[in-house]
Amino acid sequence: MLIEQLNAWARTRGSEAHPCDLGRRPEARPGIRRGVPNPAPAALSALPPGGPRAPPRSAPAWRREAWPALEPAAAAMASVVEYKGLKAGYHCGYCASGEGKTSCGMWAHSLTVQDYQDLIDRGWRRSGKYLYKPVMNKTCCPQYTIRCRPLQFQPSKSHKKVLKKMLKFLAKGEISKGSCEDEPMDSTMEDAVAGDFALINKLDIKCDLKTLSSDLKGGIESEEKKKENSLKKEGSKELIHPQAIEEKLGSGEPSHSIKVHIGPKPGKGADLSKPPCRKAKEMRKERKRLKLMQQNSAGAFEGFQAQGQPASLLPKAKSNQPKSLEDLIFESLPENASHKLEVRLVPASFEDPEFKSSFNQSHSLYIKYQVAIHKEAPVECGKSEFTRFLVDSPLEAEYPANGPECGYGSFHQQYWLDGKIIAVGVIDILPYCVSSVYLYYDPDYSFLSLGVYSALREIAFTKQLHERASQLSYYYMGFYIHSCPKMRYKGQYRPSDLLCPETYVWVPIEQCLPSLDISKYCRFNQDPQAVDEGRSKDLNRLRVLHRRSTMPYAVYKNYQEDPSEEEGVLEYANLVGQKCAERMLLFRN
Repeated sequence: MLIEQLNAWARTRGSEAHPCDLGRRPEARPGIRRGVPNPAPAALSALPPGGPRAPPRSAPAWRREAWPALEPAAAAMASVVEYKGLKAGYHCGYCASGEGKTSCGMWAHSLTVQDYQDLIDRGWRRSGKYLYKPVMNKTCCPQYTIRCRPLQFQPSKSHKKVLKKMLKFLAKGEISKGSCEDEPMDSTMEDAVAGDFALINKLDIKCDLKTLSSDLKGGIESEEKKKENSLKKEGSKELIHPQAIEEKLGSGEPSHSIKVHIGPKPGKGADLSKPPCRKAKEMRKERKRLKLMQQNSAGAFEGFQAQGQPASLLPKAKSNQPKSLEDLIFESLPENASHKLEVRLVPASFEDPEFKSSFNQSHSLYIKYQVAIHKEAPVECGKSEFTRFLVDSPLEAEYPANGPECGYGSFHQQYWLDGKIIAVGVIDILPYCVSSVYLYYDPDYSFLSLGVYSALREIAFTKQLHERASQLSYYYMGFYIHSCPKMRYKGQYRPSDLLCPETYVWVPIEQCLPSLDISKYCRFNQDPQAVDEGRSKDLNRLRVLHRRSTMPYAVYKNYQEDPSEEEGVLEYANLVGQKCAERMLLFRN
């Protein structure tokens, strides 16, 4: 491999080089992941001995100065990528098109976490060590990078249902009837809130109906007995008929539109043994007053004391704040809980003893998931395929002082239930985000909605990392594909943003959906004058790795045998942006 050869060369120069072995397993060969553009890199030719070649005497002085030899530190920390170009006309797993998918790709021999952060902010995504970027205006199913904002995230009703289901299972072993995995989420967070208020209004009406219906029944009986008296009564009161209201509630129409004119109930007056009949509007006003009192419980308590009222009459204070995601996830369990769930974060590396000891169990779970959920043959899920897809990573592990305690890099988040792995979330921890790569779980536990549950745990985990690394505040969920209905679920984790495919700015998803309903490819940035600010502006500053030497592209052009090669280099520079083009080393054979 290129990196091993560079390190070997560095050692021959008598330098202590930090190893740049990012493959985790040197014996694992790069391969192809079915359904994902993952071509193996071409065989790299052996580098000639003797170290870097000197620049030609004819080269200008500024070019000779800008052509440093590849130092060991550069070999260890710099990103090294091999651009593979455009790939068009291959199978799409979203719409089942035989040749509708189009993307550009590159093989990453090594990658710093900052470079990968900048790449995913330009629409790139990794599968193992292969990085790909859909050609959005040409591919059959445009894939928009989506991120959630965990610091403002509030779980929806369906999210809370999943979390409560897990708590009931852990506490009492209760298993819900049927699976919630395929249940649709709330269409939007706003819809969920609106639904709560609608339910409250219905409950208010039904509370009044209990007393209202008994009074109405008595009124009708009295009216039949004393028709002549009731006819003398002038005017009538408008009462809400309970049966009509129930029909209206079922139809979704407002209940106040149904009114019946019933004569007043004659009698001896109000029954003092029963609470007075009140309108729903009055009850809601009273509840609002109580809430205000509860919010200002200290002031209310002083007011009660000033009036000589005992403190016991003060309404019991309740928190009006909704439970946070952490409160719902980490709710305490009884000592005699039926099950124990433990979530462990382990580096995706065979050098980590905990990862190595759990590898066989994790791989067996992967096979079970792929066969049951994706209908793959077991032979397609071997250890080498699993390793290339979900273990091998080009990301360099980094442990900066201002970073999270676990550091940056690629990890497996393992969900252990009673000593057995039931799910694994593969994630990348980057300077500004947690990026979800893949999830596989035990199909026998589908009733726990592990896909939703793990996403909520990863959102909570991002908030936890933010406490230590303040700049880490986003949760990247991969690609949002509006043209594929089964992939729209990612839009239910609000608030979230989509990446504009032309200017690479983030736009709230609410502003994007109307456009996506009209056209599957959209430019989300509404400013027609806006351009890609991170685009490549100076191709000559692009860094190239050629014959064990780093050099700017302006120097490399002197040794460029094929003039058409510049077209591919320019395409690469535009896709990765100026910052990455200047930092990453583009390998040229």
